[in-house]
Amino acid sequence: MESEANPPTSDQQAQTKSSGTWLSSVANFFGLKRNLVILLLAIFVIGAGEELWMRFVPKYLKELGATVLVIGLYDTIRTLLGALYAYPGGVVVDRWGHRRAFLIFNIVSIAGYALVLLIPHWAAVIAGMFLFLSWSCFSLPATFSLVASALEASRHSMGIGVQSVIKRLPIMIAPFFGGMLIDRFGVIGGVRIALIISIALSGLTILLQRELRDQPKDEIAPEERWSFWKSLSEFNSPMRRLLLSDILIRFCERIPYAWVVIFAMDWIGVSGKEVGILTTVEMLAATLCIIPAAHYADRYGREPFVIVTFIMFTLFPVSLMVARAHPAYSFGLLVAAFAIRGLKEFGDTSRKALIIGYCDPIRCGQMVGAYYLVRDVIVSIGAIIGAYLWALGAELNFLAATAFGIGGTIFYIKTIRDQRLEALEDIKEEIKRRRFEQK
Repeated sequence: MESEANPPTSDQQAQTKSSGTWLSSVANFFGLKRNLVILLLAIFVIGAGEELWMRFVPKYLKELGATVLVIGLYDTIRTLLGALYAYPGGVVVDRWGHRRAFLIFNIVSIAGYALVLLIPHWAAVIAGMFLFLSWSCFSLPATFSLVASALEASRHSMGIGVQSVIKRLPIMIAPFFGGMLIDRFGVIGGVRIALIISIALSGLTILLQRELRDQPKDEIAPEERWSFWKSLSEFNSPMRRLLLSDILIRFCERIPYAWVVIFAMDWIGVSGKEVGILTTVEMLAATLCIIPAAHYADRYGREPFVIVTFIMFTLFPVSLMVARAHPAYSFGLLVAAFAIRGLKEFGDTSRKALIIGYCDPIRCGQMVGAYYLVRDVIVSIGAIIGAYLWALGAELNFLAATAFGIGGTIFYIKTIRDQRLEALEDIKEEIKRRRFEQK
């Protein structure tokens, strides 16, 4: 045979080995283990479909005749489902494994897309979201758990960071094409075409998810498998403080969240395509900062990066007010505002890595689910508050959001300072104890 007649030379073998070493180095830097690569592909494909239409849902509801309160209800239910689905999602992945859990979440989401497609009524969107949010809500603790099981603790920020980048790549691209569909076929027609594409792409990911391999781990005692209160009681003091800070910051995000696209299109006057451009700017800013921030957070500490993220959350509603105050430069200022919104991801991977680090490895899915259940149940109130404030005026909505952001940032800075003082006191006490024992 030709391979026997012309065996590889030493130079070819060295080149192949060098290439393999380079690829291994890249994979190691980004934490690209087999299961994580499969998950990243699934996240990208599903996101490419969902982001064609998901950001236009408030505008879609308005076109279907929904009132301000219904749009606020949509955002409230969306936040609430993110909370209520998180803990059962964690239980499912801890109990059944990642492969089976992701397949179930995907199939349920496809059913939700189909319901919204077949019934063009705002009530169908409200009903369908109980299904189509399954992937994003149920799978959140599962992705955290997969990172925890696949990577060592010192790589958790990078593992979450790579997922965050891949999740945002379709968000950079898809809303632009979704906006083009809306500009060409109208809001209702464009969203329905996007739903068909979303169903097709989500169906493809089922083939990917079948290739996941679950890693063996210690069993959870049967009496503890469904215990929410047991998971909550495992929260240590730093995790509780992070949770409270996160709640305040998410009020800052949630109060204006459902109204940002409406504000840009109806108050500033941008087109659907321009909304896609703004979203691309946001995701590009997020993508450029996530990996470097995750790398340095794993090496030098995660808390300072979380503080920067909280500051960016706070600045976003302020930047929206500035954009409206200067109509001659409104679109350019909106671009800057959405870049700030993207930079809030600077330390979000660090926050998620801190959560993973605070969790019991055996109960990671359930503890992450409990964290998000508590956070998002409380923050869901922010959507109703946001709708009420929006009815009174956009400025009032944005000012209230800013106030929550300032409060959450100050509280977290104070908690980090208190934790460091407590750690210093513990070190002093340990030194005193050892000196006493030596005497």
